[in-house]
Amino acid sequence: MIRPFERSLALRYLRGAQGRDERRGFLRFVVLAAIGGVAVGTGALLLALMIVRGFEREIEAKIVGFGQHVQVESFLGEPLSSSDSLRRVIEAFPDVERVAPAVIDFALLSAQSGSDVDGLLLWGTSPADLPFVSERTTRGTFSLGAATSGRPGVVIGSRLAQRLGMNIGDRVTAYSTRGLGSGEIQSKPRVAQYEVTGVFETGLGDFDDRFAFVSLDEARELFRYRDDQVSRLDITLVDPERARAMSDSIIDEIGPPLFARPISEVYRGLFAWVELQRSIVPLVISILVVVAAFNIVGALLMVVLEKAREIGTVLAMGASRAAVRRLFLVFGFLVGSIGALAGSGFALAFAALQSQLGVIRLPPDAYYLDRAPVEVAGLDILITVIASIVLCTLASYIPARTAASVEPIRTIRFGG
Repeated sequence: MIRPFERSLALRYLRGAQGRDERRGFLRFVVLAAIGGVAVGTGALLLALMIVRGFEREIEAKIVGFGQHVQVESFLGEPLSSSDSLRRVIEAFPDVERVAPAVIDFALLSAQSGSDVDGLLLWGTSPADLPFVSERTTRGTFSLGAATSGRPGVVIGSRLAQRLGMNIGDRVTAYSTRGLGSGEIQSKPRVAQYEVTGVFETGLGDFDDRFAFVSLDEARELFRYRDDQVSRLDITLVDPERARAMSDSIIDEIGPPLFARPISEVYRGLFAWVELQRSIVPLVISILVVVAAFNIVGALLMVVLEKAREIGTVLAMGASRAAVRRLFLVFGFLVGSIGALAGSGFALAFAALQSQLGVIRLPPDAYYLDRAPVEVAGLDILITVIASIVLCTLASYIPARTAASVEPIRTIRFGG
């Protein structure tokens, strides 16, 4: 149990770690450096955790925005028939919020001039089923109905629009090669014309570069799908954590040749990249906290040497050696607490600044985002602060034992 005497003396040492001579001034610098080391280590660790959590949240939100939580497709790569009845079966599962049909296939898209042609995935959908893309339509609107010209609307990615020189209101031509060379009676690609009604930008370079959206009926007509056929069904869940369990349940219910996959499996590479950051980056950054804790050992040993005469006097006046040990453990606890709280305050202030101003910019091609995202988690702060304080208190045990071993007579007589 910590007594008021030990606590007050530890606070006195902390506040009075300076003096009139040069040596005591240096001692104050060492103590402040120890506190600063803990602050930097704690702040860096919290910032790393915030950024990693932010990446995980942003990447998952964007990927889920395109593919939802679970996708149902065919092993054979063929369209899903009787999609309406299949959709009703899946909607009956508990925890299913929405089931969105999608017709997705390869097409060639040419600009109004006809000189530039590029391949992409043309996605037939409803605006209500893709709110994520609708909210990120930066030019025009996410409208897939008939435009003022009477042509159906198409919404394209910003990169594709830039590469083909497309603007809102431009006429584009899509060519479907589906069925060519498969024995069907089709000697040339099917052709459809659309009008660009919107341009979206999500920050996911591959997605902004390879997708264009039209209405479900227009996609069915271009790719020669029947009215009851779709490429896949995208399932949104109330609880995203149940995506894998829901996939297994759907597979057990509908069976082959259909299968269901959670979105983390569809885009395994992206989620593995996020998982790598979450597991490695905090581990590496936490070394700073460990180094700062060991710096406390050197700082407290210098305090012991400087205060040896006072420690001897305290022992001579009847204080036990256990009390002196507790005194320096309290000292280490105070250093760790001040440093951890200061580091946490810095991390929170920087997180707020990053959220508002985006101080740390990123290349979207490499990170899928133009700025480092941050997400503050109270549990991360609590665990990091407690771990830092405990580590610093444990690191002060060696100086505490050294202080307790001081010989009172010798230090009083010879000044330490």
